[in-house]
Amino acid sequence: MSDDLQRPVLLAAGGTGGHLFPAEALAIALRARGRRVELATDSRALKYGAAFPADAIHAIPSATPSGGRILGQLKAGLILCRGVLAARSLIKAIKPAAIVGFGGYPTVPPLLAGQSAGYVTIIHEQNAVLGRANRFLSARATAIALGFPVLAKATSEVLAKSTHIGNPVRPAVIAAEKTSFVDPGEDGPIEILVTGGSQGARVMSDIVPPAIEAIPGDRRARLRITQQARPEDLQRVRDFYARLGVAATVEAFFNDLPQRMAAAHLVIARAGASTVSELAVIGRDSILVPLPGALDQDQAANAAILAANGAATVIAQSDFSPARLAAEIGQRLDNPGAMRYAADAARSVGVPDAAERLAEFVIGLARF
Repeated sequence: MSDDLQRPVLLAAGGTGGHLFPAEALAIALRARGRRVELATDSRALKYGAAFPADAIHAIPSATPSGGRILGQLKAGLILCRGVLAARSLIKAIKPAAIVGFGGYPTVPPLLAGQSAGYVTIIHEQNAVLGRANRFLSARATAIALGFPVLAKATSEVLAKSTHIGNPVRPAVIAAEKTSFVDPGEDGPIEILVTGGSQGARVMSDIVPPAIEAIPGDRRARLRITQQARPEDLQRVRDFYARLGVAATVEAFFNDLPQRMAAAHLVIARAGASTVSELAVIGRDSILVPLPGALDQDQAANAAILAANGAATVIAQSDFSPARLAAEIGQRLDNPGAMRYAADAARSVGVPDAAERLAEFVIGLARF
């Protein structure tokens, strides 16, 4: 079958980095194998436009029906029904060889429509806990690919059709993997990267600068800070570090975050699946503060994967204080070798070829 006539693989992913990054990595791997790719997403991802490596991008109505008032849930349900109808029309038109969902409610309409029409549907679960949308879709899915070797909140039937693949990471992460960890020595500078996910995290701006202040001046002078902060927090964080005389780069967003992660000795971050997987592939010590209040506690489960291997220190947000963080950084100043140990431990659980593995997994199940 010619490339023009070949049935595409339809990827379904919501418009946040946590879902789009692994979908993008799979798209690149599939296209490298001569396969056509199309993307079904919500309106948030349309801003990526041609940047996403797909032959076509389709916006499908979607909403999150959990939480809130009954009226809001009913409205979300109606939007999802509209999305299923739109997805049915799309699937009928393009006849995909397989539909691959990456979690979140924007993936429900395409996968549900595909399942009802008898298409191959594959779920990729990035987290160590099966998310609510994926849980809803899992019973009728053809197969499930796992980002981590453990999966909580999954039935025995779901686990029976699950395969550990790993979380696909972007090409920039694979490139950053080649950057070796550089020992800071007993007196050398220590590079610290602080990030709070694609939207930033206010808690990092509130806690990290005073923690750095709590470290005695002669030891503080060894620290170099690269920090992501929300736009409304940028100036106060910059001013705080300037008052301390600490070398710091503070921005709302870093386009080259994988390279900055590779340049760091220590990463202070949330514990989203992409962040944890990138830490493992690149191999860096980390202090992880899982997002609190999540119903599934998925970030806590993700962080536990690295912590169990000695690759990360996990601090609940309720315990994440300037004094606690200053003590953790102080321990690393006293024993820089611990950061290399954690970096090596992180790398030992990384799956740098997850995108290639997932591409072969999909091709093996697809009906081209």
